[in-house]
Amino acid sequence: MAKETTKVSRFDALNWLQRWKDRDVIKVITGIRRCGKSTVLRMAQDAFIHAGTPKDSIVFLDLERMGFSAPTTPKDLYDLIVSSVKSDKSYIFIDEPQRIEGFEQVVDALYARGDCDVYITGSNSKLLSSELGTLLTGRYVEYQLLPLSFAEYNSAFSDRVNTDTLFNQFISLGSMPYVTALPVEDVSEYLDAVLNTILVKDVAMRHPRINMVVMRALLAFLADNIGNRFSLKTIANTLTNEGIKISPTTVGEYLNALTECYLIFKAEPYDAKGRTILQQGGKYYLGDLGFRHLLLGRDSGDLGHRIENAVYLELLRRYRTVRVGHVGEREIDFIADDKGKPHYFQVSLSVLDEKTLRRELKPLELIEDAYPKTLLTLDRVGAEDHNGIKQLNLIDWLLE
Repeated sequence: MAKETTKVSRFDALNWLQRWKDRDVIKVITGIRRCGKSTVLRMAQDAFIHAGTPKDSIVFLDLERMGFSAPTTPKDLYDLIVSSVKSDKSYIFIDEPQRIEGFEQVVDALYARGDCDVYITGSNSKLLSSELGTLLTGRYVEYQLLPLSFAEYNSAFSDRVNTDTLFNQFISLGSMPYVTALPVEDVSEYLDAVLNTILVKDVAMRHPRINMVVMRALLAFLADNIGNRFSLKTIANTLTNEGIKISPTTVGEYLNALTECYLIFKAEPYDAKGRTILQQGGKYYLGDLGFRHLLLGRDSGDLGHRIENAVYLELLRRYRTVRVGHVGEREIDFIADDKGKPHYFQVSLSVLDEKTLRRELKPLELIEDAYPKTLLTLDRVGAEDHNGIKQLNLIDWLLE
């Protein structure tokens, strides 16, 4: 795959890296392949140098691009890095070290030296539940990078396209950074290459018994049912009826594999009154909406669930934990955890119809606490406040 470039600045990620610079913890950036992790590392290096960090104190290894010259053992990796250290304080950037079995020992050894400030990336959520997490308990911080936010996506186009047109494109073609540089007709081909890379490098290599044909069929089912609630048995029966025989247990294993590599996310169900996580009622969302475009071959339809997916990903950017809320038989689309305090969100295409407005407000009205409650819609007219429940235009909120 050709080298991917984008002029889009990733301010949040860059600010996070600058904030943690020189602190005695390992900095870990995780996220789906091609979401911009390598670019963020390069931006951080440029920012450090601009702020006065000597250029020769920075060591950057992009193991994905080193090809046959890349180290293959932990010792080779460690020796290569140490041989590149030329100052009393070095900043070590390692892109995708997971490809080397036992890389955790290298990261631990570099951290133990005391003269290395270490930054690494990973395309699999198991990165921090592996031996690395055990070795470095309490000694690392993590930033989960997602594809471009709508604000970042919008900045890539300057004033060339109006905002509403861009938003429609955003929830249709997705927001992988390189997509902003491609003609619309080339997006599917590019995303297919990205998906195949993920399935081969992040799924098949970790789970060799997984059937990739079945995996793509499952992912297509999820893309066509964004934000719907269903059981493992329901998915298994649906796929079996389509000629793809699979058991509920296997569906669960495949879903775990898809969440590991950030192709999908699961929003856990949460009892908003009892403040407890529930066993059933969670929902799945795509890590990038472009995969819906790729797998289903269409952009129209299901607009409500597509904007729901966009809101879920934006909430993940702004808060670390986002759940699906339940108040008795009613549902709150999302409850975001804001430093231990809930922020409630309801999402609707439009609430200009009074009946729809009342239906969307009711779950939020049933929550009697004083924490923030927000209704997001595509409406440009209507009340801005409903007895303490703030109504905002979704696109304006995304651009905040």
